[in-house]
Amino acid sequence: MSPLPAGARPRWPRDLAVLLAALALLLGWDASGLDLAVMRLIGGPEGFPLREAWVTSTLLHSGGRLLAWVVVLLMAVDAWRPQVAGPSRRERRLWLAVTVAAVVLVPGIKRISRTSCPWDLAEFGGSAAQVSHWAWSVGDGGPGHCFPSGHAAGAFCFLSGYFLLRCSRPRLARVWLAGTLLAGALFGLAQTLRGAHHPSHTLWTAWLCAALCVAVAAFDERRRLR
Repeated sequence: MSPLPAGARPRWPRDLAVLLAALALLLGWDASGLDLAVMRLIGGPEGFPLREAWVTSTLLHSGGRLLAWVVVLLMAVDAWRPQVAGPSRRERRLWLAVTVAAVVLVPGIKRISRTSCPWDLAEFGGSAAQVSHWAWSVGDGGPGHCFPSGHAAGAFCFLSGYFLLRCSRPRLARVWLAGTLLAGALFGLAQTLRGAHHPSHTLWTAWLCAALCVAVAAFDERRRLR
């Protein structure tokens, strides 16, 4: 991986500022109680009408998962046999690894979470109580393992592609970023409409994937500057 061009300004301070601003907004959402308010708009004691709808369950959930693995496979092929001009093979392999790490990170946190899904709450026909996902030591009486959104990670893990492309192919990087954010929003919306996740679960997934990318990008950039 080549060093940064002479006189190039480091990107990591701006990346960190954006990440911290997003964190502040996200904490504000958590404190507002809007998660439950949103779920009450789309569900009730009988559950969530769109839980098994074709668009939300088959197209955006099952189909979205398949699409994510196809993109990972294409990135893997590109990492060994470059299909798009620009980044070095080493850069491609680094950001492929980051993509996979994001896919592992979010489900790993989800596995130890005691937060149950909205459809498990007593208010929506389940048995669990509403408990903040930050109350790690408090069980809500439900099955848990629902925070953050693992399905949304199938889109937001590809934020890595923006960091891969932004130096050598800035226009393509912006297109990739827009596509990734749109896909993540659609995946998250589908899961919220199904009652599978609060909106914050999707937002935290996006932030965690972005934080991982920013950390790797900062470390790599500082190494190249040295």
